[in-house]
Order: sequence, then structure tokens, then C-alpha cells
Amino acid sequence: MPLKKSSKAKSSTVQQTAFAWDIQGLIAGVDEAGRGPLAGPVVAAAVILDDMNPIKGLNDSKKLSPLRREKLYDEIRAKALCCSVAQASVEEIDQLNILQATMLAMRRAVDGLRLKPHKVLVDGNRLPVLDVLAEAIVRGDATVPSISAASILAKVTRDRWCQELDLRYPQYGFAGHKGYGTAEHLAALQTHGACPEHRKTFAPVAQVLD
Repeated sequence: MPLKKSSKAKSSTVQQTAFAWDIQGLIAGVDEAGRGPLAGPVVAAAVILDDMNPIKGLNDSKKLSPLRREKLYDEIRAKALCCSVAQASVEEIDQLNILQATMLAMRRAVDGLRLKPHKVLVDGNRLPVLDVLAEAIVRGDATVPSISAASILAKVTRDRWCQELDLRYPQYGFAGHKGYGTAEHLAALQTHGACPEHRKTFAPVAQVLD
């Protein structure tokens, strides 16, 4: 085979050239927030961290206090090489299903990065369709800093959206339960019915609509 006949020097040159075209090996971490709630979009974020400007305290967003998440959100936005937040709407969730909508939001987040990553690391065990190398990492939001950063951006973005939704529909308590199917939320659904931001294909909402 031609590759076997190539010299070591030539092989090394090819590898170096490929590395240069791979934009110096930039790694993007990707995570989502909002797969489980009964209302609102699913939000995804992609983050490429700057190794020369590290951020302390990155972790799975669910393990951080709201105040700590907010502070890290600002620090990530200030220090990361680039980051992108995207979403899939309630309508897309109901049309596609929550898994496919999540993959769509993740792909949008990666596509929105100002710099094209060499590789994408995604929290969980499934990958969106991307045009770059990607790897799924279970519990990556607690072990991979760039994924932790993405989880924080996605979580804070969605929580802020829930705060705004609470002002429009205060009877549901979105500011507290963030759209999850708590006893309070289920009771509000029974009393007030569903609002336009509820996911119609999710069982508790579908039951109320029926």
C-alpha cells in the first residue's frame, strides 16, 4: 500500500499539516438543559474554553447553587474563547419528540460557535449530527470542564427564561419549579389548564388537554 512505502519524515509532515488545518485542536463542550420539564424550550450550549485563562469551580450545573451558577455564567462568557447558546422550541419538541429536539438544539449551538472546533464533547450517551468529530461522555458535565461550562450556560439561560415566563403566567409557579412536574405544577395544570408554552405531547399536559 502507498502509505506503507511513505517515509517517516513524509508521514510526520502530513500529520503536522493536518493538525494545522484542524484549527489547533480546539475542543468544544456541549450540554443541554430542559429535557424533563413540561413546558418551554430545550436549551443547549457549546463552549470552547481558553486554556490560558482557566475558570475555577466548574462543575455540573445541578451541583451548584443558583448564585454560583450566575457568577460562573458571567465568568464563562468573559473568559471562554467562544460560546454559543441555542434552543429548540416547544413546537419543535412536540413535532420531533424531546430527544430529537435536544439533538437539534445541540447542533444549533455547535453551528453557532464563532470558531470551528476540532472535536466536540457531548454530555450523555447520544450525539447530534455534526460535521466535526464528536464523542459522547456519560456524566461529562461533572468531569469535563468545557461540558461543565456548557451545562452552566444552558441551565442559567433556561432558568432566566422561566423567570420571564412566571411574569406572564404567575398562576403556574414557573419561577420555582422551572417547568418540572412538581405537585404544585401538576395542581396548577388541573386548575388552570395548559398555557401556550406547555409541551402538548408530554403526558400530564396531554391529559389536561384531553
